[in-house]
Amino acid sequence: MSAKWMNIWADRILEILSAEGGYTVGDLADHVAIDTSDSTVSRTCSRLADHGLVREIGNGAYEITEEGEGYLRGEYDARKGAWIENNTDATPSPTGSRETNGV
Repeated sequence: MSAKWMNIWADRILEILSAEGGYTVGDLADHVAIDTSDSTVSRTCSRLADHGLVREIGNGAYEITEEGEGYLRGEYDARKGAWIENNTDATPSPTGSRETNGV
């Protein structure tokens, strides 16, 4: 589940880092899927790092963490900062939100 502190770019940044590996803030801001300034990307990455979803790997570059990958799979709750217990009534969607089956 996403958290109130997350902005519109947080999920996209996590998806890019998951699919393509580490990126610098400048490279993320220039990415075709991102349409915002370096400063917005920098603030978003900093917030994601503060909450353990990404980690800085040096020279302004970030990579996704296990928690970030879990968030994308719908297994990690960014609001609570905790792993979600197994729920057989829900399956992760490609964006990381949970959808109920047949309800």
